[in-house]
Parts: sequence; structure tokens; C-alpha cells
Amino acid sequence: MWLFFSRRLRMWLILTVVVPLTSGLLRRVGRTLERRSGSTGVTRALFKAGDLGDRLRGRRS
Repeated sequence: MWLFFSRRLRMWLILTVVVPLTSGLLRRVGRTLERRSGSTGVTRALFKAGDLGDRLRGRRS
């Protein structure tokens, strides 16, 4: 079914659905890990990945 969508529609779906869900999930996992073990390189990387998703979505809008 994915093949029947145009390239533009697929990109729109990815940017409006997948990117926000993924960035929110990464931030939530980072927050949970930070509560358990404090600030580590992994938690900072998860927060940066979540922010990157927001920047990507904002730039393409």
C-alpha cells in the first residue's frame, strides 16, 4: 500500500507522524534513564536525538 502513495505524500506522513513520535519517545527514554542513573553520555545523546527530530520537522515545514 505504501507504494501507491506519491513521494510527496510519503514524506509528509513521515514528517508529521513518525518524526514527532520518535523524537518524543527518545526524550522519554532519556528522561527515564536520567532519573535512574543521573546524567550520562547516553541520556545526553538521547536528548540530542530528540531535539534533532524537532529541528528536522521545523525546517521542513
